[in-house]
Amino acid sequence: MVPDSTIAPAGEPLDAGLFRSGLKINHLRLVLALDDHRRISAAAESLGISQPAASRMLAEIEAIVKAPICARVARGVELTRYGEALARRARTIFLELREAAREINELKSGSGGSVSLGSVTGPALALAVPAIRQVSTAYPGIEINVQIDNSNVLTRELLAARHDFVIGRIPDDLNPRLFNVVEVGFEEVCLIVREGHPLIGKASVSADDLPGYDWVFQPPGTLLRRAVEDSFLSAGVRLPATVINTSSIILTLSIVRNTNAIAPVALDVARLVAGNGTQAGEIRILKTEFPVRIKPYGLITAEGRALPPSAKLLYDLILKQSRM
Repeated sequence: MVPDSTIAPAGEPLDAGLFRSGLKINHLRLVLALDDHRRISAAAESLGISQPAASRMLAEIEAIVKAPICARVARGVELTRYGEALARRARTIFLELREAAREINELKSGSGGSVSLGSVTGPALALAVPAIRQVSTAYPGIEINVQIDNSNVLTRELLAARHDFVIGRIPDDLNPRLFNVVEVGFEEVCLIVREGHPLIGKASVSADDLPGYDWVFQPPGTLLRRAVEDSFLSAGVRLPATVINTSSIILTLSIVRNTNAIAPVALDVARLVAGNGTQAGEIRILKTEFPVRIKPYGLITAEGRALPPSAKLLYDLILKQSRM
């Protein structure tokens, strides 16, 4: 990493033509990967290159901009103010390239545009599906891409310009100033088990009844996972010893249906599958004495990034749906 002594003296302009100086698109991809992952090894893995290759590329970037891009910290690396400036501009560059590709494809196909949406599961069912139905009916040529995942993944995908907007929550480890948020609702959470589970017969399940069973959780650090863990801690109950981590709702339902495991899911999801006459319907909702509180979700866009017309149409319909 370039020491501060290599920075151009005050008043001496850096080369304004960074690309003429050798900066490449892959360099910008690395800067964004470092910003997202905060470890050189993880950034390299996300780009499909070796760690030595990533380190060499980082040295090239710092030589081109004549400033340190990142600094080593206890748990990896963090971007310097120069790196943050480059990352911010890089996100804009990739967004414009994505929008150019979108516009060209739409001109070629004569379609009604495309939208990329990310959503956590519950609001996707309650809000996105009705809005998508309206858009698809009114504009049959529109292409809508939907990713269902947790907020940690979706907000990073939004910053990387892979989504127009997302429905979810801003994770605690991301700068909220990078986003614009309009709160649109609360997501109710419940606990699900299989038909015939030992706890089904109880009129009301307490926190003390739960730690003895296996659990299926979202990955560590996700908001739903933390909300459930906080409920355990508030009740003075130890956390479950055996935990399966997955962000897949399909895998969660399959594990719960075939074992005595318990899983927290959005109430809208549980109601969709419970008792619907299919194998997935062999799921039941536990009646619990304690609430699982999770903060409100919202429509999230990236700060300073305008929505294209097709995305704005879907955004407005989801906002309208939330207020009905």
